[in-house]
Amino acid sequence: MITTLSATGPHSAVDTIYRVSEVLSRSLDYRQTLRDVLDVLATAGLSRGLVSVIDADSGDLTVNAVHGLDAAAFTPVRYQVGEGVLGQVFDSGETIVIENPGRDPRFLNRLGIYDHALPFIAVPISAAGRALGVLAVQPDLPGGVLKAQARFVEMIANLIGQNVRLALEVEQEKKSLAEERDSLRRTVRGKYGFDNVVGHSAKMRRVFDQVRMVAKWNTTVLIRGETGTGKELIANAIHYNSPRARGPYVRLNCATLPENLLESELFGHEKGAFTGAVGARKGRFEAADGGTLFLDEIGEISPAFQAKMLRVLQEGEFERVGGSRTIKVEVRVIAATHRDLEAAVDAGDFREDLYYRLNVMPIALPALRERSEDIPDLARFLAGRLGEQQGRPLVLQESAVRRLTQYAWPGNVRELENCLERAAVMSETGVIDAELIRIDRFRQAAPARGVPASAAQPAPSFVDEHEEGEPVEPGELNERDRVIAALEQAGWVQAKAARLLGMTPRQIAYRIQTLAIEVKQF
Repeated sequence: MITTLSATGPHSAVDTIYRVSEVLSRSLDYRQTLRDVLDVLATAGLSRGLVSVIDADSGDLTVNAVHGLDAAAFTPVRYQVGEGVLGQVFDSGETIVIENPGRDPRFLNRLGIYDHALPFIAVPISAAGRALGVLAVQPDLPGGVLKAQARFVEMIANLIGQNVRLALEVEQEKKSLAEERDSLRRTVRGKYGFDNVVGHSAKMRRVFDQVRMVAKWNTTVLIRGETGTGKELIANAIHYNSPRARGPYVRLNCATLPENLLESELFGHEKGAFTGAVGARKGRFEAADGGTLFLDEIGEISPAFQAKMLRVLQEGEFERVGGSRTIKVEVRVIAATHRDLEAAVDAGDFREDLYYRLNVMPIALPALRERSEDIPDLARFLAGRLGEQQGRPLVLQESAVRRLTQYAWPGNVRELENCLERAAVMSETGVIDAELIRIDRFRQAAPARGVPASAAQPAPSFVDEHEEGEPVEPGELNERDRVIAALEQAGWVQAKAARLLGMTPRQIAYRIQTLAIEVKQF
């Protein structure tokens, strides 16, 4: 026993040190390890052990382990540097031995576990020249060789020091990683959240309301809209504003892969499943387990593959290509398409049961021409983002905004962004005016998705009240002259000219393109 070290020789001390070294090497939980070390010391006659460790944030000593008490069994106790016996030991780096603690004013006994009639030994814990904490014990019996006992406790403290140092470094690294992770999450949420989707029109406000409601739940979402309307941005906003934001977010465009590769990409494959499969590989569903899987262009998958997709959506299970083991996943699916799925179901090209499984919460994104009031804000937002990419401020003049607003944008936001990027490249000063807004007027604009081809054609007959309110018969002017006359009458406001001609804004924009009419700016 340590208390009779001089009588029994060094073997008991060596045995205790050996047992302590075993404890220190078998666990990564340093608080539990410290409690186990105190248990070993108690069997050697040094009871009521306590380990306090420096708190990097406050600089105080915090009691981390107490012999016989679980961490939840006592209120956390702190000592400032220089306060009480423990604070003085930490401050001076020297051992303090008190034969009669009850008579020493430095002895605070805040935990109330010590016997005032027994000696008290407190030694510093350090490693690599750095003070880390204090180890304190109380011999079970008075009258022992306190100097020898203190020396032995110092040896134990030296062993503990390396363990505490590594544990504190790991905790600090974990804290730094957690802070970096949280910062990245805030950055990603800002990048992919609602602030990245510009729009104040009634239709976009309705979309935002739907996204906020559906983000809270695990419901399958189907985002509908023409190409270039921002379906992926809405999918991003749903994920990063949902409880799954901490989980994985996996994306796949179903239209980019043939059916055989699509199956392997989504479900994974086993080694040897096909030529080139040199090893097993997880698919996108497995990668998204616990998170969200965004499937863009879901309407392009083949009828044969639709049955496999239906099973994983219904049951949450599948087999890898070439495998027989059933894999279960818990994934929230967000799908998107520009196709008219109802027409595809009627034509037999899309399974009706899969349609209903996907169409639980549909969100329809309006085309840009249907929310022209958003174009100024959207143009300025895109110009700001382009300026960040080019490393210079870009100024979008009002004349350029007016010109952008007068166009119907059959390519939606993507076409608008491309137009602004061309203008930014051509601007030497960073100022974008109307002259730099170059729209490809000879591009053949296709009818909008879901709009009959006949609706995209000009009306068969119309009148043009271009002079003194007298209608002009269709045959009196050729088509180009009639459109120009209507634009002149309307002050070159396309929406107004369209009403004069009995057209929709998209129809007159189409005629302006195909007839190569230069739109005047005021």
